[in-house]
Amino acid sequence: MLRRAHVLLTLILLLSMANLAATNLFAQTKPDAPEYEVKEHYTKYEYRIGMRDGVHLFTSVYVPKDTSRAYPFLIIRTPYSVAPYGVDLYRRNLGPSPEFDKAGYIFVFQDVRGRYMSEGKFIEMRPHIDNKKSKQDVDDASDLYDTIDWLLKNVPNNNGNAGIWGISYPGFFTSASIIDSHPALKAASPQAPMTDLFMGDDAYHGGAFMLDANFGFYSSFKPQENPQLPPKTRVPFDYGTTDGYEFYLKAGPIGNLSKYLEGKSALFDDQMHHDTYDDYWKARNLAPHMKNIRCAVLTVGGWFDAEDLQGPFSTFHAIDKNNGGIFNALVIGPWVHGGWARYDGEHLGRVEFSFNTGDYYRKNILFPFFEQYLKGNGDAKLPKAYVFETGTNVWRRYSAWPPKDAEAKTLYFRAGGGLSFEPPDDESGAFDEYVSDPSKPVPFVNYFSTSVPQEYMLSDQRFASSRTDVLVYETPVLQEDVTIAGPVSPRLFVSTSGTDSDWDVKLIDVYPADYPDSKFDAPKPEDKDKPRTDVGPPMFVMGGYQQLVRGEPFRGKFRHSFEKPEAFTPGKVEEINFTMQDVNHTFRQGHRIMVQIQSSWFPLTDRNPQTFVDIPEAQSADFVKATERVYHAKGQASGIVVGVMASPGASEERK
Repeated sequence: MLRRAHVLLTLILLLSMANLAATNLFAQTKPDAPEYEVKEHYTKYEYRIGMRDGVHLFTSVYVPKDTSRAYPFLIIRTPYSVAPYGVDLYRRNLGPSPEFDKAGYIFVFQDVRGRYMSEGKFIEMRPHIDNKKSKQDVDDASDLYDTIDWLLKNVPNNNGNAGIWGISYPGFFTSASIIDSHPALKAASPQAPMTDLFMGDDAYHGGAFMLDANFGFYSSFKPQENPQLPPKTRVPFDYGTTDGYEFYLKAGPIGNLSKYLEGKSALFDDQMHHDTYDDYWKARNLAPHMKNIRCAVLTVGGWFDAEDLQGPFSTFHAIDKNNGGIFNALVIGPWVHGGWARYDGEHLGRVEFSFNTGDYYRKNILFPFFEQYLKGNGDAKLPKAYVFETGTNVWRRYSAWPPKDAEAKTLYFRAGGGLSFEPPDDESGAFDEYVSDPSKPVPFVNYFSTSVPQEYMLSDQRFASSRTDVLVYETPVLQEDVTIAGPVSPRLFVSTSGTDSDWDVKLIDVYPADYPDSKFDAPKPEDKDKPRTDVGPPMFVMGGYQQLVRGEPFRGKFRHSFEKPEAFTPGKVEEINFTMQDVNHTFRQGHRIMVQIQSSWFPLTDRNPQTFVDIPEAQSADFVKATERVYHAKGQASGIVVGVMASPGASEERK
């Protein structure tokens, strides 16, 4: 689910895949005319398809004009509008990539319940109903089942097969819709799907509220009275500043934010006030319901997806656990949220991936998958897990995820800021400490933004390592490559002078001092011989770059249970164990591995008052300074557990 304020309106087009090539988000240049004219090859129809409970869902259907062969249905269900509306108004692109449009499918776009031109009531991540007792028991699985039933009977020249796909919220609708699969459903690709909003997806990470993303999203995604057309002009939320850090700090406690949403804060309020893992979230955890799936599934995600990195892994594992005998595979590339749909994927910010990973995925992974299972065209020859390894920039093919030969090892914190696979030999009581001040929280980027910049997922952390409220642990220069794959699991021994605290952990790749500068900072060739006429800005130096590999917050009061938070006893040493999101990264020879620990990451997450209170109801007086300690002694050996690969294994290099 997208959670960015000033780019939300553009990204809505990404998620619904409406007019993708027409936006600057996915195109380096805007062509004067489309490469493939949809209107020339397809006829558009609009229907209001009745569901079993009598509600009608607005559905656009694009049918190939060539009737010499039959075609499968390829469906997307979205809360972001199937615009443009009207049979004479066409989308610029129809499928996940141009290959689909040219190959021929019957493309189906549907407004989900309660959004835009569909009837019914919209419910955030509508809970699945396992045992439906009447026609009034409806969910997304029943809606897709009824839709496919109608399409098969009413749209001519179909081959009897259907597929579904979608990114982000449409990715969730893909996952939710394939439960108890219709017999005609043969293939599905949930991409960046939310699975459990509280457990590492959009709403909460480690019990900490993802403030910037959630407020940015719900300032535009509001309840609707349906049916209704999208507004002709969308007005983005006015922060009154270009600095999100300033906006949220001045707003004060997060309970103050609802007043900015013009009386339409219900969806935001639900996310904010359900700040423990209560029945609201449990009902919306899709993983336990991922059963009776009879189609092939290809789940897709990105290593640098700021919104839904956890969802693809949760979905993939849930399908594997509950559905034997089907093809179920995972694809993870070096992409931001939805970036695999139109981005080249050659770099993110100044970090390079060496080649067009997006094009490779679209042509060699996604398109062959649907061609195989919807048309019977060849064998896509896809492995169980097709993942991109950052650092070395190669695709890896694995028979399981995490890889079976990943050996669990602990990187231990050592005295003097050291980091080693060898445990500490200090006597008990050895620790490092810092003072965390909620009035001066650690920022998550060192530049101005009112959104969650996609670049933050591998942003340079040198600005944070110099702060006195950030602990830094670092290995010596690596003498050989170290590849880690799978989840990253901090094991911390900590104490606080307060009664609650956040523990934000960042795993970082430190580049050598002589690392070459980015090509994006190099002088333009045409300016090489021009005399200097003024003093320019300083160069950005890549030597010593501290690339964020993975970072996650953890709210300490949930150390024993996400359902029943517990206060800390000031000064008492306690153990905190949690799991961060997966990685597949090689720290190259000559680099160093770094871990940073801090107690705020603002405004990516909301501020912890550092007193044990109901944070959505917290008052300004509840926010206090606290002295935080991290211990690294024999019996209190803090560190992070990672899966270390003994050898690179089979790979496919695409440089």
